[in-house]
Amino acid sequence: MSVHTTIPPALNGRASRSTVADFVAKRAKGERLVVVTAYDAMFARLVDEAEVDAILVGDSVGNVVAGYDSTVPVTLDQMIYHAAAVKRGSSRALLLVDMPFLTYQVTIERALLNCGRIFQEAGAQAVKIEGGSPEIAATIEALVRVGMPVMAHLGYTPQSVNALSGARVQARLPEAAQDLIDTAKRLEDAGAFAILLELIPASVAARVTEAVSVPTIGIGAGPECSGQVLVLHDLLGLNDAFRPRFLKRYATLADDVRGAIRAFGTDVRSGTYPDAAHSF
Repeated sequence: MSVHTTIPPALNGRASRSTVADFVAKRAKGERLVVVTAYDAMFARLVDEAEVDAILVGDSVGNVVAGYDSTVPVTLDQMIYHAAAVKRGSSRALLLVDMPFLTYQVTIERALLNCGRIFQEAGAQAVKIEGGSPEIAATIEALVRVGMPVMAHLGYTPQSVNALSGARVQARLPEAAQDLIDTAKRLEDAGAFAILLELIPASVAARVTEAVSVPTIGIGAGPECSGQVLVLHDLLGLNDAFRPRFLKRYATLADDVRGAIRAFGTDVRSGTYPDAAHSF
């Protein structure tokens, strides 16, 4: 009888995918972490080849791809579909996946089952959940206990947009800032391997980063976080109608896309495309 052994990619001459441990170790070494969103296989490949530390399959897919006004309508099945596509398109970056609204807040049992689907069906390496209440901390603890790594998310939490009356900077007042710091410590104690900080004053983010030993990933939270995340379509300038103060565009691809399509239309209408070089 012969035994077939599958050789892990790292042992077969190919680069292996980064792990949660790799991600956490970078903070300890003083290296800044780079996180970018992706929602499909093609962009996942390009982001992965750009050597980011992690790809976040965000529930921002609801806004960016589906055209929703918020992330609230995004479903678990939608997140699994997009995360699986990103997994197929990437090979080296850590794969993080957002848990959508009401998939983890109701009961710990439901959170375990729903997060389990993300790991089993999409191949995620970690999930991200919003909020810092004692109930959320207990959920994080339960998820980590069964082997599902969790990134926490504090500050502005988009799934609470209705309660927060829009995308507003959080923790401006001293009491709110201290509460945020205390909450971050609670989530670290619960087992979160990293904390995303969104729309908070830079000084508060610096205090949170100093107060915890896990990486902090900022978006609209200033330069003192352990790393930064941006939505791919925002940093590429594809979503050119979105202009928050924290966003730096690294390209203006919306202009390129419109120009390319107009050029195609001009060629079609004039009869110059397809020409002999582009025909069989």
